[in-house]
Amino acid sequence: MSPKNELVLGKHDSDSTVLRQVSPNITTVSIPFAQLGLLKTGGRTTIVQLQSGSLAVISPVRLTDVVRNALIATNGTVKYIIAPNLEHYMQIGSWKAEFPDACLIVPEGLPEKCTKKLGLGREIFDIIYTASKSQKHISEEFDNEFDVQYIDSMESHEIVLFHKPTHTVIEADLLFNVPAVEQFSKSGQSPTSGILTKLVSPIFSTVYPATWQKRLAWYILGAKDRAAFATSLQRIYSWDFDRIIPCHGDVVESEAKKVFGNIFEWYLDGENKRL
Repeated sequence: MSPKNELVLGKHDSDSTVLRQVSPNITTVSIPFAQLGLLKTGGRTTIVQLQSGSLAVISPVRLTDVVRNALIATNGTVKYIIAPNLEHYMQIGSWKAEFPDACLIVPEGLPEKCTKKLGLGREIFDIIYTASKSQKHISEEFDNEFDVQYIDSMESHEIVLFHKPTHTVIEADLLFNVPAVEQFSKSGQSPTSGILTKLVSPIFSTVYPATWQKRLAWYILGAKDRAAFATSLQRIYSWDFDRIIPCHGDVVESEAKKVFGNIFEWYLDGENKRL
C-alpha cells in the first residue's frame, strides 16, 4: 500500500527500538510506527552486511544512538542507502550527511519530492531507478549479492530487493504482515489496539486466505498497469527466497514464498479468481 501521508519513520524514543540479528549478516531495526498516528503498522530498517564488509541500509529510520551503535557493532561501512519508494524517505538527508560517500539509491520522482518537501539538492542522489532502466548496475559487490526489481507500475514506485546469500526478499509497501508484534514489543502498547487498527488490520494480514490483502493488491496496488505489475511479481516469485522482511509488520520467517504466492495469486496464475 502507498499511503497518502509520508512515512516519518523514527520519531520514537530509542528505548522502544527493537534490534534483531535476523541472520549473521542481516540486522533489523524495528520501531512502533503508527500511520496517521492511529494505524499501527510499525516501521523497519534493514541493514545488510555484504561479504566485502560494506553495509546496505534499506528504508533508514532516524539516526539515534541505538541505530549508530547497531552500525558500529557490524564493523562495517555504510556504503549504500536505499529509499525503497516514494514514501520511505524522510531520513535519507541526515543519513547522506552522516555518510557522504555512501551511494544513495532512490526511485524516480523522489529527488523532486525531496527537493520540495525537505529542501534537499538533487546532487545527493546517486542512483535513480526509472521505468526505462529498471535494472541498474550498482557495483560489483552489490550486484553479486542483490537482485532488484523496480515496480514503477505501483504508485509508490517500489524498489524490491532480494539478498541472494540469505534467500531474503526485502520490501517496503508491496506486502504488509500485521499485526506488528515485534515492532511494538518494547513500546508498552498493544500492536492491535485502537479502532482504526482493528478495522484496517485484516487488509494487511497474511493469514490464509488473506482475501483482503489479495483485493488490495488487485484493486489498488496493481490497478495502474496490471500487466506490468504481474510481470514484476512473476520475476520476484522466480527468486529462491524463504524469508520476507517487510517495512510494516512482522518478518515472514517461514513459508514466505507460499505467503507471497497466495497474496498475489491472481497476478501469478493469470486466472480470474477475484472476489
